[in-house]
Amino acid sequence: MSGILSPRLAIPLLMLLASIFAANHVAARVAFDHGASVAAAVAVRSSATALAMIALLRLTGARLALPRATLAQGLGIGLLVAAQSYFLSSAVAIIPVALALLAFNIFPLLFMLLTWAAGGDNPGRRGLVAMPLALFGLVLALDILGTLESMAGRWAVIGAGVSLALGAATSFACALFLTTRHMKDVDGRIRTLLAMSATAVTVGGVGAVAGTLALPTDATGWMGLVLLTILYGSGITVTFTVVPRIGAASNTAALNFEPIAALILGWAILGQSMAPRQLVGALIVVGAVILIGTRRH
Repeated sequence: MSGILSPRLAIPLLMLLASIFAANHVAARVAFDHGASVAAAVAVRSSATALAMIALLRLTGARLALPRATLAQGLGIGLLVAAQSYFLSSAVAIIPVALALLAFNIFPLLFMLLTWAAGGDNPGRRGLVAMPLALFGLVLALDILGTLESMAGRWAVIGAGVSLALGAATSFACALFLTTRHMKDVDGRIRTLLAMSATAVTVGGVGAVAGTLALPTDATGWMGLVLLTILYGSGITVTFTVVPRIGAASNTAALNFEPIAALILGWAILGQSMAPRQLVGALIVVGAVILIGTRRH
């Protein structure tokens, strides 16, 4: 296929892509609730995605050879992606999916700050407005406002999961920063192959040594593991066939629909719900990230 997609088609497709990634996390939670370990799920998902990337590269006749220095840089960035995958999946395993994704969704803010600190683009007026707005929305979504006693109690329930999601956001922001510095001219499919290969080997290897590669214990768990693998691999593949055909970069802001899709799917499938002010907070976070994504450079 060739040509630029119209916004009328591109935006719904991107929202569908965001929903696929959200469904991947919901399926992961199902697998975790039925015996699968985080290490096993991440290793299986990453291995399958790496194989899918190899097939896609072969089908399109792309060259897989890279200079040794570039290969080393790509694998190094892949270690950060491995940390991001493990941290985010660990967060999804212990707190509501939508909350984990909302906390992770601040990675564009962290990336912007990291780029600015390294002498890159100034965040601009939109960025300076969006950053505190996103943090305020996240506080509302996490429902941690109140007395010190109630805040401490709430944090005791969600603190570990939120910390893991923020760790995932930090790891991913660093991976994006290093990618723009050292890997921006490398085919995105090859970057993904390197990242998924590093993730599969690292998480799978550590899990094997630690004895934490637990598989699902029943049919429901296996269904979740299979679905998360298919959904993630499909999402990555669609990313490289649809996103390059998006005419306006601002249209990709529709990808930030992922936490909202996770909220809907988490409620429908997992029975996870949020209070009204948490929903307002979620919309504020998504809106702030979209504000950054659509700013002019």
